[in-house]
Amino acid sequence: MKHILTTLLLLVASTSFAQVKFEGVVKDSTGVALELANVIAINQETKILESYAITNDKGRYKLNLDVNSSYSIKVSYIGMQQISETVNTKEAGITKDYIMTIDNSLDEVEITYEMPVTISGDTITYNADSFKNGTERKLGDVLEKMPGVEINDDGEVEIEGKKVGKVMIDGKEFFDGDTKLATKNIPANAIDKVQVLKNYSEVGQLSGVTNNQDNIAINIKLKEGKKNFWFGTITAGAGDSSSGELYLAQPKLFYYSPKKSINFIGDLNNIGELALSRRDIFNFSGGFQQPSQQSGTNISLGSNDLGFRQLQNNQAKSINTKFGAANFSYSPKSTLDVSGFAIFASSRIELQENSAVLYTDQTLGIPDENTQSNTQQKSDLGLVKFSAKYKPNASNQLDYDILGRVSKDEQLNGTFSNVIGPIDQNEETNPYKINQNLNYYYTMDEDNIFALSIQHLLQDEDPFYNALLQNDPSNNTDADPNNRDPFDDTAQGLGLDGTQVSYDVNQQKRVKTNQVDAKVDYWNILNKKSDINFTVGTIYSNQQFDSNIFQTLDDGSELDTNTTITGLSDVNDIKYTFSDLYLGAHYRFKTGKFTISPGVSAHAYSAVNDQFSTKTTDNFFRVLPDLNVRIQLKGTETLNLSYKMQTQFTDVNQFAQGLVLNNYNSTFRGNPDLESSLAHNINLSYFSFNMFNYTNVFAFINYSKNIDNIRNVSEFQPGSVIRTSTPYNSGLDDESLSASGRFQRRFGKLQASVRGTFNYSKFNQFINSQVSVNENYSQSYTAEFRSNFREAPNFKLRYTYGLSDNDQGTRRTKIYTNAPSAEFDALIFKKFTFKTDYTYNRQTLEGNSNSFGLWNANLAYRKSSDSKWEYELKATNLLDTDSRVQNSNDAFSVSTSEYFIQPRFVTARFIYNL
Repeated sequence: MKHILTTLLLLVASTSFAQVKFEGVVKDSTGVALELANVIAINQETKILESYAITNDKGRYKLNLDVNSSYSIKVSYIGMQQISETVNTKEAGITKDYIMTIDNSLDEVEITYEMPVTISGDTITYNADSFKNGTERKLGDVLEKMPGVEINDDGEVEIEGKKVGKVMIDGKEFFDGDTKLATKNIPANAIDKVQVLKNYSEVGQLSGVTNNQDNIAINIKLKEGKKNFWFGTITAGAGDSSSGELYLAQPKLFYYSPKKSINFIGDLNNIGELALSRRDIFNFSGGFQQPSQQSGTNISLGSNDLGFRQLQNNQAKSINTKFGAANFSYSPKSTLDVSGFAIFASSRIELQENSAVLYTDQTLGIPDENTQSNTQQKSDLGLVKFSAKYKPNASNQLDYDILGRVSKDEQLNGTFSNVIGPIDQNEETNPYKINQNLNYYYTMDEDNIFALSIQHLLQDEDPFYNALLQNDPSNNTDADPNNRDPFDDTAQGLGLDGTQVSYDVNQQKRVKTNQVDAKVDYWNILNKKSDINFTVGTIYSNQQFDSNIFQTLDDGSELDTNTTITGLSDVNDIKYTFSDLYLGAHYRFKTGKFTISPGVSAHAYSAVNDQFSTKTTDNFFRVLPDLNVRIQLKGTETLNLSYKMQTQFTDVNQFAQGLVLNNYNSTFRGNPDLESSLAHNINLSYFSFNMFNYTNVFAFINYSKNIDNIRNVSEFQPGSVIRTSTPYNSGLDDESLSASGRFQRRFGKLQASVRGTFNYSKFNQFINSQVSVNENYSQSYTAEFRSNFREAPNFKLRYTYGLSDNDQGTRRTKIYTNAPSAEFDALIFKKFTFKTDYTYNRQTLEGNSNSFGLWNANLAYRKSSDSKWEYELKATNLLDTDSRVQNSNDAFSVSTSEYFIQPRFVTARFIYNL
C-alpha cells in the first residue's frame, strides 16, 4: 500500500507542477464584463482540448497550460464574434484580456471544438467525451468525473450537494428516473451529452408558482448512432471459488426513437452482484408523492414485513439472484404519452452472524447475550407500473399512474443464545400493494392556475411467525428460577402448555390499509414578483389489524393460548380510522435577492380506534405555520431557510393492545390511548457552484424538536433478555441536531474534497420503570483526492474517520472508525483496462479493535473503442477475507456483530456490445 501511494504522489508531481497559469478578463466593447463566456485551449501538436474555462460574474477566466507548448486559444460568447489566436507558453504565467464585439453576421458559425461544459440558464450541459479516458463502461463512471457531480456511498447521484430525483434519456423517463439503475446500466459509449436540469418541474404550468429550487433532473442525450437502433451489452461469465462454481448472465438492451423507447435489464448470477438491493426495491416508489406531503400532517402506516435481516454493504455468505426489468414509453401522438415498467427480483441469500450484546445499565440485571445465527432468505418480488399523460393544449394536462407490488418472502433462522438456548424461527408473508395517482392541471389564464391531486393506496400484509424453543417439562414449576428453562416465565405468561417437549409458538397477523389523499390547489399570480396559493385537502385512512397467538402441540394439534400478562388478550381485532380536513394558504413574493414564502394550514383531525367493544376517539383542531426564505446570493450561490410545524400520527400497530410477538425475545402490546405529537423543524442550507475555479460547496444544519413524542417503555424479565414493550406519549421533549458540509475544488486534472457530518440527538428512554435521558453524538469526516487525466492512469484516495458517542446516563460508549481506501484505473496500450480498489476498515470499542481489508481487481481487453467484443477477468475479495465486524449502540445496549461474507471469487467474462 505504501509503495502504491508513493507511486501515485510521484505521478501527481510529474503531471501537475510543469504547468503555468493563463488568465485574464473577457469584456464587451463597452467594457462590461461577460459572464459565462467560453475560453478553450487546444494543443497545437496533439490537437486535443487540454483546458477550458467559463468566465465568472466579473468576466475572469483561468487556464492551466503546459510549459513550453503552443496552443490555439478560442474565446466565444453568444451573439459575439469568436476570437481565435495562437499562444506560446514559457515557464512564466500569462495574463491576457479579451474584448469581444457584436456579431452581425448571419453566416453559419463553424464550431471547431465543443466545450466540455456550457451553461444556459438553469441548464448545465456536459460533453461526455471530454471527460472520458477509455476506462469508463457505465454512466456512473462518466458522471463522477464531471465537476459538481458525485456518486454517493448509496449509489445515488448528487449535483451541487443535492440528490438527483429523475434520470431521463432523450427526454424519456428511465424506470421512473431511478438513478441507481441508470448509473449501473446505461453504457458509457452511448452517451453524447449530460444535461443537468436545475429547478426542474414535471409540470410546466406550475414551474413559475412552486418551489423547485431543490429539484434536479438529468437528461442523457444519446449519440446519433445509438438512436433508432438497439444498443447495449450482453455479458456472460463463469468462474470458480472455494464455495463452488460461479456463473452470471447480464443482458442490458436499449432502444430509443422519437416516439418510443424500450429498455431491458437482466441479471442472473450467484456472485453477489445486485442490480438492486432489497432495500432499493422496496424504496422504488414509482415516483409517487403524497399530495399532502407539504400540508403539515405526517401519518405513518407502519411496516409489517418480515423485517428481513439486511445485507451489510450488500454482502453475505451466499447470494444467488435473478433480476429482470423492462421499461417502455410510447407517444402515439404529440398530446399523449404512455409509459410503464415491470420488475421481477428473486433472491436466495444465506447469512451467518455472531453477535455480542452488552446491556449498558448493569443495575437492571440484564445478562449480556452472545448469539450465533444462520439465516436462509427466499424472496420473490414483482413490481408493475403504468402511466399516461394527456396534454391536449398548453392549458390542460391529465396524468394517471398505477403501481402494483406483490411478493412472496420467507426467512428461516436458527440461533443459539447463551441465555435462551437454541431457537428456530420461521417467518413468511405474501403481501400486495396497489397505489393509484390522478393529477389534473388547468390554466385558466396567465394569472389563474388550478391543480387537482388524488392518490389512493390499497395494501394487504399477512406476516406469519413461528418460533421453536427448548423446554424441559420436569422443571417448569421449580421454585429456583435458575433451574427453570429461560423461556418458562414467558411461556407461562403467554399461556403455553409447559408439558410439551418444546415451545412451538405461532402468530398469525393481518393488516389491511385503505387510504385516500387528495387536494385542490389554486394559484393567483398577483404580479411578476408575487403570487398566492390556496389549498383545500383531506386525508382519510382506514386500517384493520388482526392477530392471534397459538401453540402447536407435540401431537400436531393447535392450542389457542390465553395470556396472563396483565390480563391482556393474545388476540387483536382493531379498526383504526384517521381523517384530516385542512385548508392552507401560502403567499410568495420576491424582493431583490430574497424570495419569501410564509404559509399556514388549519386542520380538523379525527383519530378513532375500535377494539374489544371499546372506542377511543381523539378529535382536535390545530393551526400549523411554515416559512421559506431563499436568498439568491449569485446565479449559482443560494442560502435557504425553512421552518415547518408538523402534527405526527402513528399507525394501527401501536394502538393494538393485544399481545404481539416481534421475535423470541421481544413481545409488544399497544396503547389505545395514544395521541399525536407535535414537531418543530428548522433547516438552513447553503449551496455554491463556481465554474470559474471549479469549487463546489454545500452545507446544511437541521434542528428538530418533538413534543410529547411516542416512546416505548420496556420491561425486562428478571435475569433475562426477554422484554415486553409498550408505547405511550412521553410528555417530554426529544431533540435532534444534524449538520453536514462539503468543500470540493478542482486543480487542473486533480480534485480534492472534504466532507463532514455531525448528528446529535437527545431523547428519553424507559426501562423497568426507570427513566433516563439518552444522548447520542456521531460525527464523520472524509477527505478525498482524485485525478482525471485523459492519458495517464487515474487514482482516488479516500480516508474516513468516524466517532459514535452514546451516553445512556449510567454508561457512556464510544466507537471509533478509521477507513482508508484507494482506487486505481489505467488504460494500457489503448487495449487493456486495469482497475483495482482496496478498502480497509478498523473499528475500536472500549480499547478493543477489529479490522478487515477488501481488495478487488479486474483486467479487460478490448481491441479498440468501437470493438464489438470485450474480454474481462474479474476478482473480488482477493485477500479471501471471511468476515466483517460491525459495532453499534442504541438506547440501552452496545453490540458487536461479525457477519461472514463470500470468499475469493474469480470470474472470466465475455461482453458483446451491440
